Amino acid sequence: MESRLSLSVPGRRLAAMTRTTATPPPATGSAAPLSRTSAETDSASPAPRRLLDWRLRFALLSLIWGFSFLLIKVGTHGFAPLQVTLGRLVFGTAVLAVALVVRGERLPRDPRLWGHLAVAAFLLNALPFSLFAFAELTIPSTLAGICNATSPLWGMALSVVALSEDRPTRRRVAGLGIGFLGVLTVLGAWQGFSGLDPAGTAMALLGSLSYPVGWIYLRRTVAGGGHSPIALVGGQLFLGALQLAVVTPLFTSLPGRIEVLPLLAVLALGALGTGLAVMLQYGLVTEVGPTTAQMVTYFIPVIATAAGVGLLGEPLSWNTPVGALIVLAGAFLTQSRPRRR
Repeated sequence: MESRLSLSVPGRRLAAMTRTTATPPPATGSAAPLSRTSAETDSASPAPRRLLDWRLRFALLSLIWGFSFLLIKVGTHGFAPLQVTLGRLVFGTAVLAVALVVRGERLPRDPRLWGHLAVAAFLLNALPFSLFAFAELTIPSTLAGICNATSPLWGMALSVVALSEDRPTRRRVAGLGIGFLGVLTVLGAWQGFSGLDPAGTAMALLGSLSYPVGWIYLRRTVAGGGHSPIALVGGQLFLGALQLAVVTPLFTSLPGRIEVLPLLAVLALGALGTGLAVMLQYGLVTEVGPTTAQMVTYFIPVIATAAGVGLLGEPLSWNTPVGALIVLAGAFLTQSRPRRR
């Protein structure tokens, strides 16, 4: 669902793309990059007064993205994984289309930009959303949420190779090592990964890897273009939905019976977890800056685990929460910076 976006996929003017590193947004809903630097965003004039305090919107965004993995699991009970992803992108696109009309904004017209957005839609939306949906056929939603939290680790490793301005520091390298130690803890490596479906787990990890690949691509091709972030994300989600609309009928058929609960789950996953979440995060970034807004990443696996265990009755062994905490600690270190004098 959907990654600060992207997402995302994983959608929005992302803080991740404006920093000197490829700091990934939450993978439940990924999106287009910010066109301003984080320093400019953090020092921008105060945002207009909003109906809800930013802390409430931060909590709401955490809940929406944390519950996305439960919604994916419920959706796959009535629909094929590709159908879940297609519905997610269609409903998410519809929400952003309404937002564009209300805001009086237009989609970009540059054909070259649309080509870049098509690649981004595949890497940040169509591919990772589908991989997580397929993964949750055989693994718990709690494990999928924790695998999603590895995106900052992949992002740090890839940015060192792909972005020349990124330089590894001792702190970031230590964070990378600690993070992947946490992954091994979650998977129970000392007992031979027993009880886990290797294919499903691999798909979830590949989904989390797809986000930083997409973010780095966007950073190198689209970031800093001065385009409306909502328009960029709207176009990106539309192209992702179009890609799935072509592929899905080739590999799936409509279910004989449409069940209400899975349908509502897909609707919520798209409208809330992909569409509304984009708007919430964009508002947070512009109001409190990307540094604070991106902290939502560290709440997602906690909420996903609580939702899976509490509402779906998924089993939980000690190594899952312990490993998740280690993963989050490593991810935090990879994104932290020494204080400037």
